[in-house]
Amino acid sequence: MMTEILEMKVAAPERKIETFGRRTATATKEVDAPDAGISQNTKIYCVTKMMMDVVGSIIAIMVLSPLFLFVALFIKIFSPGPVFFKQTRVGQHGKPFEIYKFRTMKVDAEKYSGPVWATKNDNRLIPGGDFLRKSKIDEIPQFINVLKGEMSIIGPRPERPFFVARLKDQIPGYEKRLRIKPGITGLAQVLHRADETIRDVRKKIKYDILYIKRMCLLTDMTILAKTVRFILTGAEAR
Repeated sequence: MMTEILEMKVAAPERKIETFGRRTATATKEVDAPDAGISQNTKIYCVTKMMMDVVGSIIAIMVLSPLFLFVALFIKIFSPGPVFFKQTRVGQHGKPFEIYKFRTMKVDAEKYSGPVWATKNDNRLIPGGDFLRKSKIDEIPQFINVLKGEMSIIGPRPERPFFVARLKDQIPGYEKRLRIKPGITGLAQVLHRADETIRDVRKKIKYDILYIKRMCLLTDMTILAKTVRFILTGAEAR
């Protein structure tokens, strides 16, 4: 059922949201309290999700360790500078943390432009950087963030403080997505492309809030399956 929902090729995000919400209403309880903080799912779900985060991250790091070393060597050879890229992001309840990624852009890429979103054919990318980003290989180090308890495998993508401050003023309810831990992947990530404009953010916020209201294991498993498909096929959310 959930896979069928996520596979629907519907142009209007509002229709995707309406369909997803209606189909998942029987799978979990909706959180109606506006100040509920983290969604009121059962303790079993919360504990299971936490265990999945820890066990899944340990397995991912172990299995992907050869790729981890290869990418690190590749970056070191073809681009001067550090292998890893650390950046401050806003986590659960607005708490800042340092996110880890493989570096895909030149050192000091925003020295003159200031904070900006990445775009297609971005001239700031290092050799192979575009592939690392499209394949999501650059996200692998974020399993370390999950083990540290700063992120979850599934949740809203963490944004930088600069953008959070700006978006909270421009988009009503933006702060609701900060109720839970940010994730490496999530509903918004598999149903819509990466943020390039404020319009993209407005659409993805609706998916983030829906996920918080409809969190359940079935939803999480379907998002993971969709993520794996994107990685293996090279397809991108639209």
